[in-house]
Amino acid sequence: MAQASTIIYTHPDCAFSSAAKMDYRKRKVEYTEIDLSKQTDRIPALLELTGGERVTPVIVENGVVTIGFKGGT
Repeated sequence: MAQASTIIYTHPDCAFSSAAKMDYRKRKVEYTEIDLSKQTDRIPALLELTGGERVTPVIVENGVVTIGFKGGT
């Protein structure tokens, strides 16, 4: 598998980002993390996904965008 088809935009100060990553690890779902505190060049992509809101986490799974994390399924 070349690239994980799930991308999670995160921020270290965001508890929901941590919860999302923990849930994905628990379910053994591969993902690519984009830490916006370290990869500030990716913020414009995040803003495009959220309609201009600086909010994390933003999860892009197979092209489907989910803003925020509500907890495990």
